[in-house]
Amino acid sequence: MAETAKNPMQRRSPRLQGYDYSSPGAYFVTVCTYKGRCILGEVVDGVMRLNDAGRVVSDSWRWLENQYTYVKLDEFIIMPNHIHGILLIINECRGRSRTAPTGKRKPLGRLIGAFKTISTKRINQMRGTPGMAIWQRSYYERVVRRTDRMDRIRKYIINNPARWVRDHGHAESPSRDIVDNRSM
Repeated sequence: MAETAKNPMQRRSPRLQGYDYSSPGAYFVTVCTYKGRCILGEVVDGVMRLNDAGRVVSDSWRWLENQYTYVKLDEFIIMPNHIHGILLIINECRGRSRTAPTGKRKPLGRLIGAFKTISTKRINQMRGTPGMAIWQRSYYERVVRRTDRMDRIRKYIINNPARWVRDHGHAESPSRDIVDNRSM
């Protein structure tokens, strides 16, 4: 019986195997800028001050909720080099004047991809830098399954700017003090 050698260059997926990421639920998401560049604003005295690019990111994040009837946004914060947010995929469709829903929801990865595409295009158009990378290749996510964890994550998001000074080099390891998927 021959064993297949593992490719050391192959990336290991951080996603839960077999989990349906289009199913209703709460998802804690972190998306980091390309190479951790601080391009979305700055933290001053523990308060995040968005620049023009940061405001585009904020508008693009909110766009998800307006674009997809099954998406609801909870707490979020845009930091100089990343965004933390809680995205809810829900069953009910909110009334809007749009084409009739097909019943098919985009999974979380496609929603994050849409956010990245929209925000990247808008930032690059604003700056006159077509094709410039804004976001890292992937994103971090946690499936939130318990109310007490949701409250803890909300607090983590709200307090993120106050922790910025203590963040080593401001290249945060997202969610490091949030427990992994198995306990959420």
